[in-house]
Amino acid sequence: MSFVAEAVQTRRGWGHFPLLRALASNPVTLAALVIVIVFLMMAAFAPWLAPYPPTKIDVLHKLQPPSAEHWFGTDHLGRDLLSRIIHGARTALTIAIGSVAVAGSVGLLLGLIAGYGPRWLDGVLVLVFDSLNSLPMIMFALAIITVLGTGTGTLIFVIAATSFPSYARLIRAQTLALKNSDYILAERLMDAHPLRILLVHLLPNVVGPLIILLSMDIPVVIMVEAGLSFLGLGVRPPTPSWGSILYDGYTSIRSAPFVVIFGGLPLVLATLGFTFLGEGLRDSLDPRLKLRRPA
Repeated sequence: MSFVAEAVQTRRGWGHFPLLRALASNPVTLAALVIVIVFLMMAAFAPWLAPYPPTKIDVLHKLQPPSAEHWFGTDHLGRDLLSRIIHGARTALTIAIGSVAVAGSVGLLLGLIAGYGPRWLDGVLVLVFDSLNSLPMIMFALAIITVLGTGTGTLIFVIAATSFPSYARLIRAQTLALKNSDYILAERLMDAHPLRILLVHLLPNVVGPLIILLSMDIPVVIMVEAGLSFLGLGVRPPTPSWGSILYDGYTSIRSAPFVVIFGGLPLVLATLGFTFLGEGLRDSLDPRLKLRRPA
């Protein structure tokens, strides 16, 4: 009876959320989850959390050190650094999550088509994937930015265009491994529509590894966006960006090193948070790792 009561109690608690229970069982993953949630809240509620408008210029108080009025100090134009970092979280996460979502959706669709479709179509799509993967990302990004100009939409397009071939190759490999499974062959014998096979039987079995890869690529995209913004090829000023904040701090690093310190801190924390959260998702969702765990 005690065993039954314990099972019922578990189901009422964490039992409804097995993934959250698995993430919370690891202190490092739990800390990473908290960091990610904090950054998501910063991005969602940036206008209400920021103490000042991020583009408000006050030259008379430029490069002021941290104080009770400006917790992180001010930059070379007198703008509140904390407000720009909070709004920069919205810029970074919008580009990272948007580009990863677009690339993941396109890669998922094309990967399923390549893996389950006819052989000639698979060959054509693989050729496209390999051709795009062979392009140097930075050179391709510079070419597209030169043609389309800088901006959030351009960055999302560039990152998605250079990322989806890797996702499509992953989904294709997963689909090829499953297309000759017994339950797929049984569906074919029952004259099931190919769309039903793709959406009902293949999609739920191939999306897990993709989610893991997407979560671990978010910090990479954040660093790419920051790097391009540092070079002046990212979002258009005066839109706050962690990369542009770092560049402003670099130009005045001798007189105000705190700008670089506070500007680089969110990049470090976001990278660590999303990376360790991605590893936690991988440990929880990858069945091969579960089989290796001791009982």
